[in-house]
Amino acid sequence: MCSSIDMKHRREKILFVLASLGGGGAEGTMVTLLRYLDRSHFEPHLALVSAEGPHLTEVPEDLTVHDLRARRARYSIPAIVRLVWKLRPSVILSAQGYMNLLSILVRPLLPRELSLLIQEVTMVSTGLAQDVRHAVLWRWLYRCLYKRADGIVCVSDCTLDDLAEQFGVPRGKMVRIYNPVDVGMIRRLADLHGDPYSGEGPRLLAVGRLSRVKGYDLLLDSFAPVRRSIPNAQLTILGEGPLEFQLKARRDRLGLTEAVHFVGYKPNPYPYFKHADLFVFCSHYEGFGNALLEALALGTPAIAMDCPGGVREIAAHFPGCTLLRGEDPAVLSRGILQVLGGNKSNNRGWSGQGHLEVFDVQHIMAQYEDLFQKVIDARPA
Repeated sequence: MCSSIDMKHRREKILFVLASLGGGGAEGTMVTLLRYLDRSHFEPHLALVSAEGPHLTEVPEDLTVHDLRARRARYSIPAIVRLVWKLRPSVILSAQGYMNLLSILVRPLLPRELSLLIQEVTMVSTGLAQDVRHAVLWRWLYRCLYKRADGIVCVSDCTLDDLAEQFGVPRGKMVRIYNPVDVGMIRRLADLHGDPYSGEGPRLLAVGRLSRVKGYDLLLDSFAPVRRSIPNAQLTILGEGPLEFQLKARRDRLGLTEAVHFVGYKPNPYPYFKHADLFVFCSHYEGFGNALLEALALGTPAIAMDCPGGVREIAAHFPGCTLLRGEDPAVLSRGILQVLGGNKSNNRGWSGQGHLEVFDVQHIMAQYEDLFQKVIDARPA
């Protein structure tokens, strides 16, 4: 009979590596993986370039957080190397593009027997197309380095296809694992507080970082005709980011000052999801679409632009999601009005279940744990 100490020593160490635990979807997903990873088989550790960010308070109490105390990711290289040699993890899982590239670059300095996995959460080619000055360099780095990882987790089929077709990453090295949704947790959090909205409505909601990729310019332009058709309509936007000043100025120029509310980052956004009449998702591209999935899991009707990435894959599983083609404010405003016009009879009554089992946290964790065990079993003797 094995003692509890023996069992503990037999657990495989998994080191998760991120820049920080900011308020983004990638960081939230990583915290969920850390929360549910099977402790009887694995011992998780978290390395952060800088131990900061709103998700830091959500890290499980039994988890060891290693603060590398670096001002920028590239300055953390010596600390990462020292930490890995000290811990001797079986697997490293890195997330976010620049941290992935950095992890691959330092791989020759690390123990030979460990396995390096990276998680790709965005549409790399679409993102690089927006960065004209640095696109050639970054494209070369992705093409040369990504194939050197032992495995790549892509959060959607579209993301996987993008890496294979645009960057020559071997499909045999990649696996698609959707981001998980912890339905029980978000429903409990949604019930913690009452209705956060005021006014008659209908109440529209958008959630995400205030950056160009999220398409808030398109949303504001489309909301102006919605407001003319439905004078009581209100739009609430949750999130922080570099475009806050510009977006508020655009709102005011459109005469929407009293109708569009920027409420910043909310540690618990789920009461807003639950009590919204319509969730609007209008990103220009998106690797997955965590906020869209969470809204649908809470039974909130949603409308989404059919952008490059995983949005179409989410919408395919939910009857409560309307998918629109074309980045056109007129298309989005017509879609919003059509959904709101049928809201009482068609949308608010739907169960919100869809095919949630595809994204259920236990189902997703089983895929990650199988992947960890697979690369551990394949490591050199």
